[in-house]
Amino acid sequence: MTRIRARGEDIRRFILEQVEKSTADLSKTTADKFKITRQAVNKHLQRLVTEGALSRSGKTRASQYRLAPLSEWRKDYEIKPGLAEDVVWTRDTKGVLGTLPDNVINIWHYGFTEIFNNAIDHSAGSSISVQIKKTAMTAEMLISDNGLGIFKKIQAAMDLLDERHAVLELSKGKLTTDPKRHTGEGIFFTSRMFDSFNILSGGVFFSHVFGDTEDWILESAGTSGGTWVWMKLNNHTSRTTTKVFDTYSSGDFGFTKTVVPVKLAQYGEAKLISRSQAKRLLARVELFKTVIFDFAEVELIGQAFADEIFRVFALQHPEIDLVPIKSNSAVKRMIEKARQGL
Repeated sequence: MTRIRARGEDIRRFILEQVEKSTADLSKTTADKFKITRQAVNKHLQRLVTEGALSRSGKTRASQYRLAPLSEWRKDYEIKPGLAEDVVWTRDTKGVLGTLPDNVINIWHYGFTEIFNNAIDHSAGSSISVQIKKTAMTAEMLISDNGLGIFKKIQAAMDLLDERHAVLELSKGKLTTDPKRHTGEGIFFTSRMFDSFNILSGGVFFSHVFGDTEDWILESAGTSGGTWVWMKLNNHTSRTTTKVFDTYSSGDFGFTKTVVPVKLAQYGEAKLISRSQAKRLLARVELFKTVIFDFAEVELIGQAFADEIFRVFALQHPEIDLVPIKSNSAVKRMIEKARQGL
């Protein structure tokens, strides 16, 4: 009986995972996976619907299934003296997330307190909204404020030409507009802990998906103001905060490694050819011991651009390991040519 029950649980877990990815031919996919009939799969689907884990639309083979929200919650907070992220976490947010594995709760604790504190300290707004939706497989959280907007604030603080340059700096880590109170590591590590992490502010949308070394950026239609941060995490992930910290750390030296998504330095049809573009890409990378330049989706770079990074900067900072990855043959040739001058 125990083995039969365990197999049923495995089947239902598989169904929930597949629904999260796609609802296309769910019965056939499950039947093929476990070598059972469609009728047997339908019994498991009906049980999940009865339990409230799934919602169904349509009839018979045309039925479509979605993960049903087990809970949805929202609360607004006025930004005023005494508002503290640890108090909100303990009093409200942790309870709404409910019973989850310790490693999952630790990730949510870290992510929520970092983003909520950023809104308190940096948004210059008057309110923060927190929304949480939980299903049988995942939890999602949206934290938004009505302040200046994170990218505009970084742009102004660092005297950048464009809001998109702020995303490039944010993706490197160790970025803060208030070094006396913040290390600048919070958003970087938070973005690496969740299955998906997104920021919408002004006309810019920043996104990181777990497992991707690079971030990506889109121009949006804009928002009414402020900053919107979405975080999503599987309720049963094996990921831990320690594993994520260790990925970007070196022994006892702390946060020593960063990945620079080179494509964020190019906009529209512009090519990466000049020394000034390279210098913008290199801003603050001297804070790290290992700098990985991700050239995914970069078709070509100019000689001056490559020379500034892989010869001039390399000569000035021999203690820093510069590692290009995902470069095509044209980019590799330029990098090799620059390095020949070392």
